[in-house]
Amino acid sequence: MRSVKILMAAGAASLVASAAMAADMPIAPPPAYAPPPTEDFGGWYLRGDIGFSNQQVKDVRHSDPTRYTQLTSFDQTTTFDTAGIFGLGVGYQFNNWFRADLTGQYRGKSNFKGTDTFTATNTGFPYSGVDNYSASKSELLFLANAYVDLGTWWCITPFIGAGVGAARVTISNFTDVGSNNLFVGAGPTAIYGTYPSYALAGSGSQWNFAWAAHAGLAYKLSPNMTMELAYSYVDLGKGTTASDLRAYDSATRGNSFKFNNITSHDLKLGVRWNLDAGPFYAAPPPLMRKG
Repeated sequence: MRSVKILMAAGAASLVASAAMAADMPIAPPPAYAPPPTEDFGGWYLRGDIGFSNQQVKDVRHSDPTRYTQLTSFDQTTTFDTAGIFGLGVGYQFNNWFRADLTGQYRGKSNFKGTDTFTATNTGFPYSGVDNYSASKSELLFLANAYVDLGTWWCITPFIGAGVGAARVTISNFTDVGSNNLFVGAGPTAIYGTYPSYALAGSGSQWNFAWAAHAGLAYKLSPNMTMELAYSYVDLGKGTTASDLRAYDSATRGNSFKFNNITSHDLKLGVRWNLDAGPFYAAPPPLMRKG
């Protein structure tokens, strides 16, 4: 009986010692809260673009409509060389799918070539001719643009957009070199021959309403830097020369040449630099403990 009491006393002492040791052990702190990653949107940005244009014009017409009244056939071909595009802008990223910016572009000089072939009548006799045009064209383009980002896959974000604004189109160094195969005189005394024609025109500029449609791909190089490869269809409006002159005597004829409905397919490489200094963190959830 006495040995049982001794064993019970030893067990009680052991339990008391274990409880005392447990009380002295430090309580482990809760796991540290890790903030979510920085959002990929928000804030002001600057942008810069370089690229090249691929331009077209609907037609080129002399401002004197009587030049076309006796035509019985008419055909015109026109081409532009590619030209450099240099742009700057400032914008704001509203959220992860919508942004807007204001941009200004200098569109470098593009060489123009055009050819008219025609037949007409002169005092009842048919004649034919050709006009060969050359000129240079450049623009200043200012647009307000809005874009929709269509989600991100493998770090690439496709986007679409549209812009409206104004374009200042300048036509310079315009020349018209042609020849006419025609009858001079009438009846049996008429003489058939080929006669050259020469004309030139000074530089002219015109402001127009302009609009554009955009599409492209964006790739984030760093939290503050994004690269873009973009295509734009741009409607630049019209262009005009100054009054045309006869090249052989510099006599002003008081007319000009009109470039109607100038458009361009642009390809650009751009960079956006996010100016926003502070990261965007979500608020941490409240710490909850039980017991």
